[in-house]
Amino acid sequence: MEGPVGQKEKKQEFTLVAVSDLASSSSESQSKPVVARFSDDSGLAELRFYKESESATAINVDLRTAQIFKLSSVQSVCLTEGSDSTEETSYSRGVTVQFRNEEESRAFHCAFKQWKEEVLEGKPLPNGTIAATKSKFDDKIEASSAKMYFHYYGQLLHQQNMLQDYVRTGTYYAAVIENRADFVGRVVVDVGAGSGILSLFAAQAGAKHVYAVEASEMAEYARKLIVGNPSLGQRITVIKGKVEEVELPEKADILISEPMGTLLVNERMLESYVIARDRFLVPGGKMFPSVGRIHMAPFSDEYLFIEIANKALFWQQQNYYGVDLTPLYGSAFQGYFSQPVVDAFDPRLLVASPTYHVLDFTKSKEEDLYEIEIPLRFTASVGARVHGLACWFDVLFNGSTVQRWLTTAPGAPTTHWYQLRCVLTQPIYVMAGQEITGQLRMVAHNAQSYTLYLTLMAKMWGPGAEQGGIIQASSCKLDLKEPYYRMSQPQAYPLAQDQQSHPLINTQDIQIQSQDFEEAELMQHPSPNSGAQMNSMVENN
Repeated sequence: MEGPVGQKEKKQEFTLVAVSDLASSSSESQSKPVVARFSDDSGLAELRFYKESESATAINVDLRTAQIFKLSSVQSVCLTEGSDSTEETSYSRGVTVQFRNEEESRAFHCAFKQWKEEVLEGKPLPNGTIAATKSKFDDKIEASSAKMYFHYYGQLLHQQNMLQDYVRTGTYYAAVIENRADFVGRVVVDVGAGSGILSLFAAQAGAKHVYAVEASEMAEYARKLIVGNPSLGQRITVIKGKVEEVELPEKADILISEPMGTLLVNERMLESYVIARDRFLVPGGKMFPSVGRIHMAPFSDEYLFIEIANKALFWQQQNYYGVDLTPLYGSAFQGYFSQPVVDAFDPRLLVASPTYHVLDFTKSKEEDLYEIEIPLRFTASVGARVHGLACWFDVLFNGSTVQRWLTTAPGAPTTHWYQLRCVLTQPIYVMAGQEITGQLRMVAHNAQSYTLYLTLMAKMWGPGAEQGGIIQASSCKLDLKEPYYRMSQPQAYPLAQDQQSHPLINTQDIQIQSQDFEEAELMQHPSPNSGAQMNSMVENN
């Protein structure tokens, strides 16, 4: 057998008897040798059929979508989706292939399988090439949600909103610049680069090269911004695509990203961050940030509860232009309470010290983020009506020189994330010193967010309650994708007569137990000058 006649520089060729396009009545015959050539010279693995000296009339087959079937021992048909059509409608294409003998037919089928498997297994392709197969992102995220998501982040006004969050941007800048030793001479991957600002920070800190991966149209703006800063831009490459799909020419020493959404996990970008870690980060490489914590505490806010409940009063009208709306009142009431409230609230509304749940980005698996269950246990510090659970988060930049935290805690400088509150339709009553238990369960869904299931419980108090062991319990189901943005600044609430002012635990003073991390020093926090203290708002009142 004569084929393969060459196999170097990622090429493989076979000599054939004839090739014919099913859409054409003509065929390439033996008058001139017909060559089948596998290659990835163009950046995508492809199969090309052509006559020697007549390569301009070649038939190109994209191996990403191609399939081959045997018609006989020496004849096969190769089918593929139209990949080189200039028309808006792309049609499938079929090519029949005639071999000289059965042995060459088997060899060709074997080569076809190997080349296709190389594509499917995601072998390294040229810088920035998009893998052909359907990615994990596409498998788990609804197409319409992804389209809206990338459209949103492809607009400069939304990037400006994040850039003008000076707590966010300033903390990232400080975390990078104060840890120059981690960046100098290192390869960095910016996951979800957006405007490219973090890539520019990494270049300022002395990175050898930065790969800024961005899937939205913002990638084009990032290129403009980077080109406009040539002293830094010469060390930055912008790659348009999802981190689940793109290929990079080298591994990264550091990953940097801003993958946090509301309640830390909204938008499900943490999963992409973890996937990027597994795909691109060298063993022992650093992640900025490396740890996230979700903080939670029960709260009492009668004003908020009444505000939400009153929204449904519209549906209690019995004569709305002659129509009775009351049949929908119950559904409307539940609907309003299914919206998590996003706003900045006064930390004095908390009725117990917060607890927290740790997500270690350096160790978590992608699947760990599909469903998160957090047991809740608090001790009430005041007697109050508990209206729900307040949540916020912080993340750690564990640099070699400085460990810096970015917090969204109530009482700290407000960020564009604000805080989040899950409001119960039925409050529960507690006395000072009483235990509150429950669970917060977060289940990921394909609209790039989570369904929240909250339950809070407390024993009844009063005469005879201990003997009967009666339990108060209240539950709610909320959609993190559909919050109620209540963007008011925290209001000063007068303390009730039975309430006593109590010190709140500063989230930056919470020490994580040794079982959470191997090195306790990772959880050291910056000096008080690096961020506002949670108690700053409750002093001298």
